Amino acid sequence: MTKSIINIKDDILVSLLPDVPFDGWCWDIVSRAAVQSGYDKTMAAAVFPGKITDVVEHFADWLDRQMLEKLENVNMDDMRVRDRIRGIVMERFYIMQDYRQAEQAALAFWAVPLHSPKAGRVLWRTADRIWNRAGDTATDYNHYTKRGLLSGVIGSVALVWLNDDSDGLKTTEDFLGRRIENIMQLGRFLGRIKKTVPSFRSNFSEKGL
Repeated sequence: MTKSIINIKDDILVSLLPDVPFDGWCWDIVSRAAVQSGYDKTMAAAVFPGKITDVVEHFADWLDRQMLEKLENVNMDDMRVRDRIRGIVMERFYIMQDYRQAEQAALAFWAVPLHSPKAGRVLWRTADRIWNRAGDTATDYNHYTKRGLLSGVIGSVALVWLNDDSDGLKTTEDFLGRRIENIMQLGRFLGRIKKTVPSFRSNFSEKGL
């Protein structure tokens, strides 16, 4: 049976991950991994036309899918929203533990100013998938606000995670919990602002302003 492009990408990625801690994210290991995976040497460029940027982006996508697969049979109906988000985010960090050096190299890659626009989109995609898995159905401005705030949380928590040697990533989880509580408070504040602004507009309109 013919493999899908995403399956081919996954094969190449899994094959090259052990080399990233030694060689970093570079095209040489991608080409080598394609051959090691049983593909023609031209396959790497065919499935990753954007070269190494596409590969690092696929690594993030692969981690997202691993996260969602782990949580596929987890029932979150009785959990508070903040607990759902914390659990999902932490699952991703637990998965990342096995690829710590590769993720560290990926974060360094995305930190380069030239890669910032793509980095933002990749982080947004992760935040979007997390909110979707948590059951979020917002379609108004809240949809974008929630994902924007969570993107910032994930980015800041990742820096803590990189230096976390505590049992069970407790330091990371505690920090994440505090950051989620912060955005929940901000969300309530923004909600009050949203309710207040129309009343101000109404008053202005009544006064002919």
